[in-house]
Formats: sequence, C-alpha cells, structure tokens
Amino acid sequence: MLHEVKKFQQRLNLEKDFMVSYWDQRGCGIASRQDAKSVSLQQQLDDLRAVLHWLKNETGQTVIAFGISLGATLALQASEYERDSVRAVVAISPDAHTASSDAAVSSFLRAQSVIAKNRRLSPKLMKLGDPPYTTPAAFQLRASLLADLGGIERGKKFSALLRETLLGLIGTYGFLGMAKAMRNMNLIQRKLLPQLASLDLFTDPPRLLMPVHYIFGEQDPLIPAEIVKQLPEAITSPEKTVILISNAGHMVHFDQPEVVRSIFLSARHEK
Repeated sequence: MLHEVKKFQQRLNLEKDFMVSYWDQRGCGIASRQDAKSVSLQQQLDDLRAVLHWLKNETGQTVIAFGISLGATLALQASEYERDSVRAVVAISPDAHTASSDAAVSSFLRAQSVIAKNRRLSPKLMKLGDPPYTTPAAFQLRASLLADLGGIERGKKFSALLRETLLGLIGTYGFLGMAKAMRNMNLIQRKLLPQLASLDLFTDPPRLLMPVHYIFGEQDPLIPAEIVKQLPEAITSPEKTVILISNAGHMVHFDQPEVVRSIFLSARHEK
C-alpha cells in the first residue's frame, strides 16, 4: 500500500479535502518474514478493526473507510463491528464470492482467446488450468493475463504495472526493501489464497449502520454482473449507492479517479 501513496495522491488528490491515512497491512512491505507467515484473513480483519478504532480515538473523527478488492471486503466486514468509528464505506471492486469470480474470469479468458485468435494466450490458458488458484504462481499468471487484456487498469499491460510497482517499492523502501516486499507478497499469497478460495460474503453478509458506496468497473472481468446486483442487496445498510463506471477495470479509482473523488466529497457530509 505505502508504495502506491504517490499514485493515490496524484490521481485522487484526497489530501486536498481530507486527512488521509495510509498503512501497510500486517506482513506487507518490509515486515519480517515471521509477520508475513503469520497472516490470515481473520488477522487482517482484526488488524483493520484496530486501525479504525485507533484513528477514531486519535483524531476524534469518524472515518470514511476506503478499500479496494480484498481491502474493500475487509472494510465492509470491519465496519460492522466498528460502528462508532466509521462514518461511511467506499468499496471499490469488493471480493464477494471467489467461486463466481473465478468462473467469470475463466469464461472471459476463453472468450478472449477465441475472439483475438491469440496464439500466445491459448498455451498460457492451458498452463493456468481451471480454478481455484491457490498458489502464487497461478494467481500471478492469471493477473498478468487479465492485465494484458485491460481488465486491471485500462491502457496498462502487466509489464507496465510490474515496472510501476517495482519503482514504487524501491522509492519507498530502497532496493533491499523492495526485495523484502516482493518476498512478503509471495509469502502472504501462499497463506491467503487457499483461504480466499472459499470466500463467500453471502453466507454471512455484514450488517452495517452507515452508508456504503459500491463502485464497480464495467470492464472488470473479476466482478460478474450478478455480484454487482446481488452484493449491495445482501449487505444491510441505511443508505447505499451502486455505481458501474464505464471505461474502467478492476482498479476503478485509477481508471476514473474524478468519479471516485466525487463520491468521497459526497460521503464527507454523511453522519
């Protein structure tokens, strides 16, 4: 997360109107190998709850919890328990049901292989195999295929995103820190991917007492249309908005930052 702060500031410029807090989750960045190996979904949730509680006590203000992908999932879950700390939730491309997401991605990749008649894509799909993807190698291969097809961040292939990530890590942690961060990424994926394979927010959906703003990218192959419709209906909240943004992939906040920023400006007046 910390290696992307500059990108967030340049694209969203939330600091102009908000006090913004960024942090690395347990095991990320230059954390110790032991911390990375100790990661679990439950620990990530508990840590986020602790951060939200601390921010409320430290600033005396309630928080707009902003999460992307799995971070959005954790923000929704944590906010159910930190009701006094969270004013609103902005959830971008939340992971909700891994099996449905995996099926949608597999269908998308097969269709792209046929449409594009891409000779390089077909053997990579054979190597990838069928879901679930519970190893870092398979997960990263799928991510590279989706990125090259415009499903992660529009207009950027995997090589460009990887280069951007490495430069961000070096700028934040230095060369040795970059190596530690990449090591930790693999360790965390090895721990979390088997747990994420059974993720299903619909079996026990959060019950929230604050507004929730769901934001999805129209070109995001990871979020099938039924999830866009069903997830906001399943999660209880007093007020909700659901926005499906065109010309945006999974990283909607980078593809269409002005739209996302406008949602934050509306959310700051919510109580």
